[in-house]
Amino acid sequence: MAGNILEPVTLAGRHARLVPLSADQLEGLKQASADGELHRLWYTSVAAPERMEAEIARRLALHKAGSMLPFTVLDAEGHVAGMTTYMNIDLVHRRVEIGSTWYARRVQRSGLNTECKLMLLTHAFETLDCIAVEFRTHRLNTQSRRAIERLGAQLDGILRAHQRTADGHLRDTCVYSITAAEWPTIKAHLQWQLEKPRD
Repeated sequence: MAGNILEPVTLAGRHARLVPLSADQLEGLKQASADGELHRLWYTSVAAPERMEAEIARRLALHKAGSMLPFTVLDAEGHVAGMTTYMNIDLVHRRVEIGSTWYARRVQRSGLNTECKLMLLTHAFETLDCIAVEFRTHRLNTQSRRAIERLGAQLDGILRAHQRTADGHLRDTCVYSITAAEWPTIKAHLQWQLEKPRD
């Protein structure tokens, strides 16, 4: 029987742990956001440290409304390293998007992101019985696009002039997905990525 997509859960691995988002994590999230000044990247929307309290409240309200399951990302030492979510939850067709993800600079280009995606995808397909998982990003966010493609996700298409960014620019959104039928091969690929020596 498929699990409840909206039920808070903790997912644990060697490099990272995903725990339900809580207002108690405010200070750690502010510090993680400040590491690399991620809020200054024009093509993404990471809350600045002074806006983090409002961002936590926004995500928790979306969870209460039934459209998001937000997580705080902890590194191997248990320090706050970022945020991620299941979002755009479709309970009828059992589809989710993994998104609104950001990491402190200190954990970027490490095994943490790969393991977080492996845990989220495993939970989505093997516990929640999802038929597909989406990833979306700005067409010009090449770092994010490369990371999504390394997961093995396929580009479904580009939504041109899809929405406006915080500064008013029009955003073209790249939509990627992994389907349930592809999951066993993708899982083996991600496990191999985590085991191979890193450069």
